[in-house]
Amino acid sequence: MRNKFLVILSIIMQFLAVGTAMAQNNKIKIPDIPGFYTLKGDFHMHTVFSDGHVWPTFRVNEALRDGMDVIAITEHMDYEGFPEEIERDYNKSYEIALEAASKKGLMVIRGVEISPRVPPYHHNAIFLEDANSFPMGYMENTHKQFVMKDSLTREQLMAPFLEAKKQDAFVSYNHPSFKWWDKKDTLLFTDFHHELLEKGILKGVEVVNSGRYNIIAHRMAMKYNLTLLCNTDEHYDMYPRYADTHRPMTLVFAKEKSIAGIKEAMEAKRTALYFGDYLVARKKEALALFNSSVSFNAVKQDRGGEPIVVVTIKNKSDLLFNIQIKSKFDIEEFPLGQLELGANEEKKLILKAVWKYPETTYLNITVGNFLVSPDEALNLDLELPILEE
Repeated sequence: MRNKFLVILSIIMQFLAVGTAMAQNNKIKIPDIPGFYTLKGDFHMHTVFSDGHVWPTFRVNEALRDGMDVIAITEHMDYEGFPEEIERDYNKSYEIALEAASKKGLMVIRGVEISPRVPPYHHNAIFLEDANSFPMGYMENTHKQFVMKDSLTREQLMAPFLEAKKQDAFVSYNHPSFKWWDKKDTLLFTDFHHELLEKGILKGVEVVNSGRYNIIAHRMAMKYNLTLLCNTDEHYDMYPRYADTHRPMTLVFAKEKSIAGIKEAMEAKRTALYFGDYLVARKKEALALFNSSVSFNAVKQDRGGEPIVVVTIKNKSDLLFNIQIKSKFDIEEFPLGQLELGANEEKKLILKAVWKYPETTYLNITVGNFLVSPDEALNLDLELPILEE
């Protein structure tokens, strides 16, 4: 009875905490891109139904507070944190969250985390029909500890992935190179992963986990053409960690605002990652998001007899962009053409030594905090017509 009382008391305290956090406006405005809705998602979280420490409704309230469009609760299928208090049921957290999110504009996806401590390591499977049907023959004990059998077979380790394929799940490789992995095992994309790739099971990789960028995972995504993902992997109350910033999120560019639309977009690799002040995407999606967020306008101006061009740069989003601009004309005030364009901010860029007005001007723009590969920031060329003042 005492244990159950403590669980109930913990849940009450969590509701009070999220109520206080709701007073903060953490909702991020991010524009749609041509042909697609921009949906904010978090596809890796835990509750008391595995090794998390909050009730599923808490995850829903956090997501509503943060203006999220979709979440997936992905309990470890092979770990029970509170076996005396909570009956093993890996569909239950989804069902509770789904009911809590009903008619509130938040979509909830059924998921599970497959989590052996040996290759192929941790993976999420989402868009499931039944999270309880995943076999875990490689486990010896799941009660408050994670104990695998002494003798493991490849068939035992492959079995849950074959179940994921049977359910047409979207499977992603979680946090490659996590700290508890065998330090002797430096080959993180193993032959097991190659087999998952060949079978059409492995589709994504978590490039950002808990706000931490993983360059190894980013290189994997580019090399093996995997969908880029950014998740919190939160086990506790999310608010203390992200009190001074936004939560990490995957931006999904979907044709429609539905679970089916999100799945189609993820399988088509139309995602971007937003964490801290950084963005990561493939170049096509990066260009579309930047062009939907930032506008440029060039106007002739006579400044006491000096011909100049005034370029107005306007950010229509809540994103921050670190920009470097190059022009054949001199740029006034901003050394090396570098400027920070904050959320919904407008800045004026003066092009000097114009002397004779051209009809258009060309700008080369590098967005330093928007990565299109592990080694390259977004770069684009703009041709702007020069308008009359």
